Amino acid sequence: MTKPTIKTVTPSNMDQAVGAVVLAFSSDPVTRWLYPGPHQYLLHLPCFVRAFAGKAFEHNSAYYVDGYLGAALWLPPNVHPDENALFALLQRTIPEENQHEVFAFVEQMDSFHPSEPHWYLPMIGLDPAKQGKGYGSALLKHALEQCDSDGKLAYLESSSPKSIPFYQRHGFEQIGTIQVGSSPPLFPMLRKPR
Repeated sequence: MTKPTIKTVTPSNMDQAVGAVVLAFSSDPVTRWLYPGPHQYLLHLPCFVRAFAGKAFEHNSAYYVDGYLGAALWLPPNVHPDENALFALLQRTIPEENQHEVFAFVEQMDSFHPSEPHWYLPMIGLDPAKQGKGYGSALLKHALEQCDSDGKLAYLESSSPKSIPFYQRHGFEQIGTIQVGSSPPLFPMLRKPR
């Protein structure tokens, strides 16, 4: 395989990057806990991606690999998800009887973020048919070089236990577990600059 090519997502190609993430997360435990039905998943997850990680597009820190086989949406230090849009979306799209657990889950997520400025990776995803071929590693390494040159921490939450070894190979360490009620576990992970 030739070396994967990583490029920055342009505003005109934002939908392609969002589509790559939606495809990648189609069997993800946490997103399918939020949106278990196929229709509601496909209807609402693109909006979720934009609210949760969309500021990466504004800050030129959204990257894609080889024709949008995958995308990584990074938020630079002191840039946060659009909480107003995220909460409004969750209130509108999550059944009322599930909202207490979902908002408690999001609150726990907030509590694990480092207090010092850090790069945050809310979402990285690859076409499931292309996993295991080095594309994900290339996407991750691309941004981690920036973290290292800035001397900044990198932080993410792994939504799948299967992904933890992948992140560990790139220097991340698990720092806890987030779980509320019926939610699947989510694993906050931190990487010190090298």
